[in-house]
Amino acid sequence: MRPRSLALAAAIAVLPLTAVSLGVSTAQAATPHATPRVALPNTVNPAVAHSEKKGDVPAEQQISVAVSLKLRDTDALDRFLTAVTTPGTPEYGHYLTPEQFTARFGPTQAAVEQVKTYLAQQGLTVTEVSANRQVVNAHGTAAQVSQAFGTHESAYVDPQLQRAFFANDDAASIPSDLASVVQGLSGLDNHAVRKNRLATPNAITPNAATASPSGMSPAQYTGAYNLNKTGADGTGTTVALWEFDGYQSSNLTTYDSQFGLTGPAVSTVSVDGANYDSAPGQGQGEVELDSEIVRGAAPKATQLVYEAPNSDQGEIDMANKIVADNRASVISISWGSCEPDTTAASMTAVDNAFKQAAAQGISIFSASGDDGSRDCTRSTSGATVKAVDFPASSPHQTGVGGTNLKVGGGNTYSSESAWSTAGGGVSTVFAKPSWQTGTGVNGTMRTVPDVASNADPASGFSIYTAGGWQVYGGTSAAAPLWSGYAAQFNQKAKAAGQPVLGEASPRLYTVANSSSYGSVFHDVTTGANQDFSAKAGYDQVTGWGSPVADALTTALLGGGTTPPSGGCTAAQLVGNGGFETGAAAPWTTSSGVVDNSSSQAAHSGSWKAWLNGYGSAHTDTMSQTVSIPAGCASAKLTFWLHIDTAETGSTAYDKLTVQANSTTLATYSNVDAAAGYVQRTLDLTSFAGQTVTIKFTGTEDSSLQTSFVIDDVALNVK
Repeated sequence: MRPRSLALAAAIAVLPLTAVSLGVSTAQAATPHATPRVALPNTVNPAVAHSEKKGDVPAEQQISVAVSLKLRDTDALDRFLTAVTTPGTPEYGHYLTPEQFTARFGPTQAAVEQVKTYLAQQGLTVTEVSANRQVVNAHGTAAQVSQAFGTHESAYVDPQLQRAFFANDDAASIPSDLASVVQGLSGLDNHAVRKNRLATPNAITPNAATASPSGMSPAQYTGAYNLNKTGADGTGTTVALWEFDGYQSSNLTTYDSQFGLTGPAVSTVSVDGANYDSAPGQGQGEVELDSEIVRGAAPKATQLVYEAPNSDQGEIDMANKIVADNRASVISISWGSCEPDTTAASMTAVDNAFKQAAAQGISIFSASGDDGSRDCTRSTSGATVKAVDFPASSPHQTGVGGTNLKVGGGNTYSSESAWSTAGGGVSTVFAKPSWQTGTGVNGTMRTVPDVASNADPASGFSIYTAGGWQVYGGTSAAAPLWSGYAAQFNQKAKAAGQPVLGEASPRLYTVANSSSYGSVFHDVTTGANQDFSAKAGYDQVTGWGSPVADALTTALLGGGTTPPSGGCTAAQLVGNGGFETGAAAPWTTSSGVVDNSSSQAAHSGSWKAWLNGYGSAHTDTMSQTVSIPAGCASAKLTFWLHIDTAETGSTAYDKLTVQANSTTLATYSNVDAAAGYVQRTLDLTSFAGQTVTIKFTGTEDSSLQTSFVIDDVALNVK
């Protein structure tokens, strides 16, 4: 991975060939396996095909690997991701917690144990399992890794980069009984590109720090993009910075002091033991650029700098740690690598974590690259290949392109054109997502970028780094600017009682395809990269353009779950009313309520909600929050209820209470027991215009069970 802004003047360092063995080591050769095996596709680094093999990796050399596990019920996950960002659906804005996501879509603990057992049998040491169970990390000797995954580790030299590395010669394989749970494997090579590239104006000598700032100030870019007119400053929000290097706090505080900015102190979160802050490397300017741009756009937002080893495994582990931690509602990414030179299995593993981020309501903004439509220019494939940058090509984040911004008097917007080396083009890995539509969007594959903002170093930003002022540009300045905007939006959304931005692209494309487009985006229509030109509407240099932040916020908030007074569209508002997802969400329930056992039949399908039935003092609850539009003349809550009891007589010992907020709508008890299900209907029309928590509470006394079994819950409005 590399930061997606151009380096000051960095040449690729040549690593000594002594970093890996050039001698032949027959002890590494894998012996035949008795059990059938299945190849893991996309596990060979593309650089192997273009590199010169020098020999074998020593059998005793230690190698760390990351085994990625498959998500479950991916069709249902895709449907949920569409619904949760679509206003008017029952799922809209009902994001999942990490625990809910893992229970519903994540790998099972049994799958984790199956993989751990196999690795241990092969002599590998399991070092960590990600909190969301998507990754199992392990290490062992090259001989053990080769035996476990049916491959061979060799020493190579990449002639394009003049870089020594090790890699597996052929695709890895696993026993066939693991094929249903293992998604892919990373760590079999160390070819990841790690060089920092920050863009500076040609007139400025690289690394020539100055005593005072000369680039674009926060007042200028917040003024030009109306970030200073939203009425928000990021208060109460958290942005995660995705980094492979460190920073010095003193540089950040100097920047704040210069521009009169105040906010929470920046803190570091280590991934896989990485922490570069005591001695930052060549990427220091990147990290400090990211932090300072976010500070300028959303000064009161909390910033968490996640620092990971610069490797495929480090990137995968960082992605999964951020989503499992669930501390941030926005992720800013300024590092990447061109698709053709990135192992596809690693991209899939990261994208799976991005799916979890989308399900949890986390927005991700990624720099689209600084080599135009030839993103491999400084990578193995070279400048002749049309390529886009990952992670900006992932369909579960928002790719941010670059412009040259002209600021007028009073820090107002003057004009904007496409930056000539802004990343953009067509993915060869990811299909076009359903939400990517509109004027200028075509083809069947994902196109990049989605949006843009200032990135040209000729209109670069004033940044304080390594003890001096620099002027930096690159799309790695554009991604944190949009991340700062998302923090502002989330603050406004919370105040309005609406969901956070979440996966931003579907909502941004909806607004871009509306009549509001011309007022919420600056449509950039001049300039080009190598293969694509800016034009009216969407283009593969600037996407839909740059933000008019205040108008964009208003438009996005207008798409919330509570429509204007007087309007009502007939709809069913309850999510997962039949419980057929096999998980509670978007319900919140006590343990064991959502059930598919044969002891109590469902009304339809296989799943239902089974409250109580223990024959001892016990309370079960089940609740879901919905917004009932103000203009609705009718709101009817219906559900099918079966009551089974061992109690006798006419005394109500065990009870089920149904509430809307604090209002009790109905109470049922063991006295109401009957064979089969009975449909119940309750009137919620009086709650029109309100956000309502519908709650079922079942209570049992100390003896004789009563079961309250609920299925097919619906809230129909019209």
